[in-house]
Amino acid sequence: MSTSRHRTLPHARRFAVLSAAAVTGLALTLGTATAPAGAQSLVPQTEQEATDLIEDRQAEDSDALNRSNVPEGVSVQEARAAVDKSDEVTTADVEYAAALEDLPSDAVPENFYETPNQLPEEDGAVLKQAPSTFYLDPIKLIKHDAKTTAFMYRTTDEQGNARAATATLLTPKGASAPAKDAVVISPGTQGIADKCAPSRQMAMGTEYEGISVTSALAAKRPVVVVDYVGLGTEGTHHYLNRVEEGRSVLDAAKAVQNVEGSDIDGDTKLQLRGYSQGGQATAAALELASDWAPDLNIASASAGAVPTDLYDTVSKLSNVYTAFLLYGIDSFAEQSGVELSEYLNQKGLDAAESASNQCTIEALVNHAFTDTTTLTKDGNSFQEIVDKEFRPIVDKQLLGQSPIPDVPVLVNHSRLDDVVPFGLGRELASTWCDAGNRVAFEDNLGPTHIGGYIAALPRVEIFTNRTFDDKAPLDSCWRL
Repeated sequence: MSTSRHRTLPHARRFAVLSAAAVTGLALTLGTATAPAGAQSLVPQTEQEATDLIEDRQAEDSDALNRSNVPEGVSVQEARAAVDKSDEVTTADVEYAAALEDLPSDAVPENFYETPNQLPEEDGAVLKQAPSTFYLDPIKLIKHDAKTTAFMYRTTDEQGNARAATATLLTPKGASAPAKDAVVISPGTQGIADKCAPSRQMAMGTEYEGISVTSALAAKRPVVVVDYVGLGTEGTHHYLNRVEEGRSVLDAAKAVQNVEGSDIDGDTKLQLRGYSQGGQATAAALELASDWAPDLNIASASAGAVPTDLYDTVSKLSNVYTAFLLYGIDSFAEQSGVELSEYLNQKGLDAAESASNQCTIEALVNHAFTDTTTLTKDGNSFQEIVDKEFRPIVDKQLLGQSPIPDVPVLVNHSRLDDVVPFGLGRELASTWCDAGNRVAFEDNLGPTHIGGYIAALPRVEIFTNRTFDDKAPLDSCWRL
């Protein structure tokens, strides 16, 4: 793939690119994005996309770029600017520099995600597995030493159809065997495109949940990261569908016990953990556990910034996060059998199509501050479309309506959360308390939704260690 010309890239430019890449990696890890929206469309999400991009940009000289060798959807001017301005390097430039360094390609093979022609009868049955890697940065200089295995398993969607889903098992060096305890992570919003699956993004070094995964691995216990139904594999990912998310989590926890090389077995204590969409998936899994997976040894759970009421969440969401609304409107329409063209104008249809092919960070940057009234035919907001067409789908996602296992639960939420209203987290904790559960409620002052996520991590690890040691965490029910 590389030529001698590529390998003689001047050191000054190479180090400039790699230095800027470190900043890019940090931005991706923390869930922020500093590159302009036009540049973000250059970001490759798979090894093949990165390879194609490199082949399209065979020269450092931006004058060599023209309409024939610039990726579709990117202007020649944008491409030239991305090449010329190393201080505005994009992830695409990072991948370009990485290829010049002949860094290894350790992503899960694309055909791994193809669903077998026939699925087994039992949910949680393992269909296949493949070695993978976990990189902490998009230029793949920082590789975690955990043994990483992607696996596919059977689950069932809300309509009762057998589906294949994927997840990743990470076993750190020094972990005990068999594993005494393990963490099952439900990731936050990734996007709705297959390329956004955490198992794919961890191998690419672009998974923002890497900070949570690394935190969990530091305790020398295995970690399972779930992809969710339709995220990575065939079929649609129904964004924020609590039943399909909850089943994905529980069936992954069952399946991992039969993954070759896994140290997790039926006696391993499990903690279910997640934040935001992951918090919703964790809470949903708890509510489904007694019927769907009664034999799982769930020892505790941690649910952060849980959108227990999607209607309340959507109604208060600012246009900074229009990408989330685009994910939702696309998913709700698919589940309801509604044609978006009935409500959205061409700009709206283009925005929905664009977001559906972008992962979270890219989508947030590209669609930030978009007023949804400019995307509809009649000038109504997305909220009004939800009221008219999607309220039944939204109300089916309510949480806090069913009993959960009698295990310690941590509910964490920032008072300054600008995505999921703080009151929803407090109300969920209070509801579980009223039902007789042992609940530790931890608020914090982390600024914004992502700030609350980072601020909660230390407390989550303390809670995890205490519950795995059979020590009762502080019960907050008396003050809720």
